[in-house]
Amino acid sequence: MELLGLSLSLLALFVSFGFMVGVLFGFFGMGGSFLITPTLLILDYPASVAIGSGLAFYFGTSVIAVIKHYDVGEVDYRLGAVLFVVLSIGIELGSRLVFALEALGVAELVTGLAYIFLLAGIGLLFLRRAYNLEDDDDDGEDVDDDNIPPIGQKIQSYTVPPMISLTSGGRASLWTISGAGGGVGIVSGLIGVGGGFIRMPAIHYLIGTPLTAAVGTSLFAGLFSGAYGTFTYGMSGSVDLAVVSMLLVGSALGAKIGSAATTVVEENDVIVYFGLMMLFASAGIALSELSEWIGMEGLELVSVLLLVGSSFVVALLILSEVVRTVDVDDSHAQTTSDGGD
Repeated sequence: MELLGLSLSLLALFVSFGFMVGVLFGFFGMGGSFLITPTLLILDYPASVAIGSGLAFYFGTSVIAVIKHYDVGEVDYRLGAVLFVVLSIGIELGSRLVFALEALGVAELVTGLAYIFLLAGIGLLFLRRAYNLEDDDDDGEDVDDDNIPPIGQKIQSYTVPPMISLTSGGRASLWTISGAGGGVGIVSGLIGVGGGFIRMPAIHYLIGTPLTAAVGTSLFAGLFSGAYGTFTYGMSGSVDLAVVSMLLVGSALGAKIGSAATTVVEENDVIVYFGLMMLFASAGIALSELSEWIGMEGLELVSVLLLVGSSFVVALLILSEVVRTVDVDDSHAQTTSDGGD
């Protein structure tokens, strides 16, 4: 039995996977296409379809996130507008590169290798950040989560005109913004992600904005670049609407739960969860590529478990934190009530 051209098992997989990615999206403020695209590749979807569908999913989920961050004033609109322009140019170049690689028959290989190194690198960056924060806590130092990283402060110290004033304070060179945004755009078009997992660190570390502003501005810029990327791939018939629809059905509920969880989970835990998830996802894709090279089908199953399982485990950890906090609050309320009798 099939629905929308998908078997019941695939329907269940995409809806449940969409739910878990939605939890992660609401929690981390990132669209989750960095998990969707490699999963579709592992399920033997063509590279262009996996990439186009990943971008379409990102666009759908990012609309909710932008509204949320707009309400709390965490969006630098001027910076986001400039990033949108350079991201769009980069995505166009990246998408053209994908179709050229497909003509050569190496698109899946290049995309897989790019994922392996990018996810591992970003994962290690986040874990290092968590380690440094832990050291600061142990030393009794005050830690400001919105602090601009030293590398961002150093880059901002080079005043190469034209300069743009940032809403969060400070100024950044248009050349820095263009270089960071254009590079992220090319990668987004090449590997089929909204780019949140590399765009947000680029805004935070290279352009030099506080973390909360980096997340909100990243989502704002990604909303438009995601729409442009979806249009680019959609025009060539490389967006599977059935898959995207099922993923969005699941993510709609998951995103609300993930957003609520941000108020009960420690910042350091957020960084650790995300870093570990990236490393497991990188390992999963690496095993998938290895299985194709040596022809060992068992590794393909392990790769799926690592890639999909890592997101499920992290999402469950987030959900467990929410449940634990609710139970503690209920117990405290009950104790207070009993004490007042």
